Amino acid sequence: MSNFIKESLIEAKEVLETFINNDQNIVAMESAIESFINTLNSGGRIYSCGNGGSMCDSMHFAEELTGRYRKDRRALAAISFSDPSHMSCVGNDFGYDAIFSKMVEAFGQPGDSLLAISTSGNSANVINAVNEAKKLGVTTIGLLGKDGGELKALVDIPIIVESKLTDRIQEVHIKIIHNFIQGIERKLFPEHY
Repeated sequence: MSNFIKESLIEAKEVLETFINNDQNIVAMESAIESFINTLNSGGRIYSCGNGGSMCDSMHFAEELTGRYRKDRRALAAISFSDPSHMSCVGNDFGYDAIFSKMVEAFGQPGDSLLAISTSGNSANVINAVNEAKKLGVTTIGLLGKDGGELKALVDIPIIVESKLTDRIQEVHIKIIHNFIQGIERKLFPEHY
């Protein structure tokens, strides 16, 4: 059993190191943070969406912004598209592929930002949300995996964790999300750092 545990941790470390060693990833993360800051400074909102574990990451991102990360500060305008009543209504009436795009249609304004999370880069409902966001002038950041999938070419800022394993991708995604939040806070609340 201990061999499995150690091998799993080493594998996770290798995926993270591969991500860190690609300077384009750091540049893309900086661009994403600047987009989020610009959105908030202009009175806009940050949205996030994803399926399964990526929805959990989407919710985690939004709650850290509306609540707190490391220290108390004012709430920041962030919404995770994860309302079950909306999802069941839209899923029933329009199909599951519309659950996120309908939320973008309802709330999206020019200057807002959307964090679109998909470990495959090919989730149809996330793709539809990005397409709707682009129509409305919402900046799109893709938190992706594998080779980036279809979303790589659709989003304004693609950030790709290169791994074939969903769990390893998600482990790096949460580290990226925490960096997003810290970057936002460092700019807007420098007194906390």
